[in-house]
Amino acid sequence: MNIDIKAVHFTLKDDSREYLDKKIARIRNAENMIVDLLITLTKDKDFAAEATVNFRWGVSIHTKEQDFELIPAVDKMMDKLEQKITKEKEKVKEKR
Repeated sequence: MNIDIKAVHFTLKDDSREYLDKKIARIRNAENMIVDLLITLTKDKDFAAEATVNFRWGVSIHTKEQDFELIPAVDKMMDKLEQKITKEKEKVKEKR
């Protein structure tokens, strides 16, 4: 699984990066199914956290969340992403 994390309009501090890495560890159970995990964190008036996941079988899922603080935005995004990954895994299992 290739992980690409970008911070736009701000510098991602080490503690925030570690927190994000802990959250990414929650989806490690799907690591063999995921080709790319692309995360973009943007700061304008508030923080936006976007993630795109590309699966081996060509499907991509995308989620975006916003909050006034970085950590809650990341939490919301990862919760939603985890649900979407689980749903996609279930779809693949049903087809087999």
